[in-house]
Amino acid sequence: MKKVFVSLCMAATLMGMSSCASTKNVATLSSLGGEWNIIEINGSAVVPAPNQEFPFIGFDTKTGKVYGNSGCNRMMGSFDVNAKPGTIDLGALGSTRMACPDMTVEKNVLSALGQVKKYKVLGENNMALYGSSKRPLIVLQKKEPAVKLSELNGKWMISQAGGEAIPSGMEKQPFIEFNISEKRLHGNAGCNIINGGFQVDKVNPMSISFPQVISTMMACPDMEVESRVLKALNSAQSFGKLSGGGMGLYDANDNLVMVLVRKALKKKCNRPRRRQKKYESPRMSFHFYR
Repeated sequence: MKKVFVSLCMAATLMGMSSCASTKNVATLSSLGGEWNIIEINGSAVVPAPNQEFPFIGFDTKTGKVYGNSGCNRMMGSFDVNAKPGTIDLGALGSTRMACPDMTVEKNVLSALGQVKKYKVLGENNMALYGSSKRPLIVLQKKEPAVKLSELNGKWMISQAGGEAIPSGMEKQPFIEFNISEKRLHGNAGCNIINGGFQVDKVNPMSISFPQVISTMMACPDMEVESRVLKALNSAQSFGKLSGGGMGLYDANDNLVMVLVRKALKKKCNRPRRRQKKYESPRMSFHFYR
């Protein structure tokens, strides 16, 4: 009887260990969230053409939005967040219409994504997307964020809001200053002082929103700029580094709603120092007359 009891205990222990090990690879909706590089399609490694982006795909598990780059163009779409865990249907993805010299990778990416029905975790940093067969259609690798939240820290001038440039020479030039450690901000929207906090999403490291921004209630002759600034902040959902420098804030549809640039430091004008001439007193000649 004792041997049977020991055997049962060992079996239960092994089953528990097996269960713990298997849960690491369980496909859940949260495991799909974030951005992924597309590193393999139908068993072949993805090699982008020269001067083209590495294709990636991002899943927003809260809103059900899909976004990314297929190698040349930006792509966007949606999926059902209430679907059975491990299953997904991306449907017809939309994309921009830019033409690139080599569209091979893009065609392969879009074709494969259109066949995806399931997903499965492959280790800590990889995910596999499947079609109707047991062989992975696409292998994904967790994408490192192109920009870190800490890079937002400090003061930024608002150079564009709502698709229009901020006029220079305003009496109160709009700016935002971020305190990343406290997740707070303050600044000026063009007339009134703004203060508040911001929120980020652990799944998507480039997400940011401003649901708690308040402002003073002063009236100014022209409130149009301030209105655009506040509207852009209210719609912001993510941030990213701009190719021309600075940071961009984007809405839920990935539209650029605000451009931030670092305040240029005024350079000291170092005038050449004039060499001081030594004062030479004129020679004086004295004549003595008797």
